[in-house]
This record gives sequence, structure tokens and C-alpha cells, in this order.
Amino acid sequence: MRIKILGSAAGGGFPQWNCACANCRRLREGTFRGRARTQTQIAFCPDPDAKVWFLVCASPDLRAQVLATLELAPQPNEETQSLIAGVFLPSADVDSVMGLLHLREFQSFFVFAAAAVQRILKKENKIFGVLDRAAPPVQWQVLSSKGRLGCHLSESPGEAPAFVCVTMPLGGSFPDYVSEELQRNLSPDEAAVGFMFEQKGKSVFIAPSLSGRTPEWTKAAASSDLVLIDGTFWSDDELVKTGRSKKTAREIGHLPLSGAEGLLEQFPANTRGRKVLIHINNTNPILDEDSPEHRAALDAGFEIAYDGMEFEL
Repeated sequence: MRIKILGSAAGGGFPQWNCACANCRRLREGTFRGRARTQTQIAFCPDPDAKVWFLVCASPDLRAQVLATLELAPQPNEETQSLIAGVFLPSADVDSVMGLLHLREFQSFFVFAAAAVQRILKKENKIFGVLDRAAPPVQWQVLSSKGRLGCHLSESPGEAPAFVCVTMPLGGSFPDYVSEELQRNLSPDEAAVGFMFEQKGKSVFIAPSLSGRTPEWTKAAASSDLVLIDGTFWSDDELVKTGRSKKTAREIGHLPLSGAEGLLEQFPANTRGRKVLIHINNTNPILDEDSPEHRAALDAGFEIAYDGMEFEL
């Protein structure tokens, strides 16, 4: 399996268009040792011979990210067909679903999402009906918050799945734009799910948003060959200190990296695979390659995702 990180920042990217925090300001001034980043977007190819790709998330930056990735371009004999076969949605957050609107150009593909996420997008937000213009229309596949789904690349009867998707609840919350009335009728377990993709004895665990309220993720993180996990905030009060919000990281559904019971402390010891922080907010000091926080994350055995990072499993 081939995995590419098309974008590695949290919502708004880095630098964020309306932010003058120390990180964003210094990056604009050219005095910051670190990289600009687009909003989190992951792509993976389960079979290089088939040249078929799947996306995890559909970021607001998706059009530019696809154009910058030659592997996702239409083939010479397929003038209007991208190689994107499907999109896995971990939640209904704007930063995870907005990019679907970039994929409305009359091409069919699969959208894999929990029933609650599908209800939010299809019933409460009619704009996503533009995906039905394809012939055949985009196909929505319901994912359980706790389950296994074998994914096939062809319709040949009896063919083994090309990969398996394992889902697990991550204890998140539904986004603020979802009405309280609707939320009362949705399963809380479906607000945010993590994905473990398995193929030929290898696995990758992906959780761009991790609340830390449930323990299911630890087993997946410990057993996977590659972990792409929530690195949004360094500290719980990061947004409060920078004046960007009155809410803590935990209050908006992100387990901070540092502090008591933070991700660095909770992450299972003696894991077998690489562990990579993704979905990094513009205020996070780990973006500064000269900072002690950047060094602390590396010393804890984590890599820090950047746009264009690639992996082979």
C-alpha cells in the first residue's frame, strides 16, 4: 500500500489567512524555520498495478491538492476520469467534508461514512446533492462505527477484497452546525470514527481528530505498522493563550500532545510501527523546527507530518 499526505495542517491551513499568531506572522516574514501546510488530506493506493486511489477526508484544499498530485490525474485515454475511487469520511466536520464539492464534476465514486454523517450531509445540507449529477451518481456506502468492511477494486465474483477497513468510535462530538434536534437522533459513536486499513498483513491507523475520551484507539495504534494521529494542539489551553478561542483543546474534541494524560503520555509504549502527527494547528509550536516542543515530539518517537510525505507498506 502506498500512502501520501496531501495536506497536514488543521482547519485554515498554515499560515491561516486571518491569523497573526507568532507562527503565522513569522512564516509570512520569512523568519520561521518550518513549512507552510495545507489542510489535512490523506490519499492511499492499495494496488499500484490497478492505479486506483482512495482519500481519507475531503479537505477544503482538495482541488489544489489533487492538481499537485500527478498520480491522481486522469489517464490519457480517460479524459474526464480521475483515479479517485472513493472517499472515507471520519466525521461531518467542515474540514473533512467540504472537499466533496470539488468532486462534483460528473464522476461517480464511493463515499464511505457512518449513517449519522450521511444523514447530516444528504438530508440536512442539500448542497451535497450536486454529487448526484454523475451517471451513475456517487454511491454512498454506510460504515458501522465498530466494524470491518472488505473493499473490492472490481466486481469479479469470488475475488478477495483488495483491503479491509476497520472502524472504531473516537468519542468526538458532532459539529456545531448540526442542530441540537438532529443530534438527539444521531448515534454519538458515529460523530468521529478512526480507520484502520489492513492489507497483506500490514496496517495503517488514521485518526486526524482524537478526543481521548474512549480507549479503543490505543489497541489499533499499538498494532499498526503506521499511525497517522491527531497532533492538532500542543497544550490544552493553546487557543486560549493565543487569543484564538475561549475553549480548550479537549472542549473542541482534540487530545493535546503535552500535559497530564496528553497524547505523548497516553500513546502505547513499545509500538511496532511509525507514528506520525497530523492535522497540526497553526498555533502549535511543534511547527517551529527550532522550538523545544518540536524536539520533544521527536524525542518521544513521533514524526511530524508535512505536505508531500509518503509511505510504503
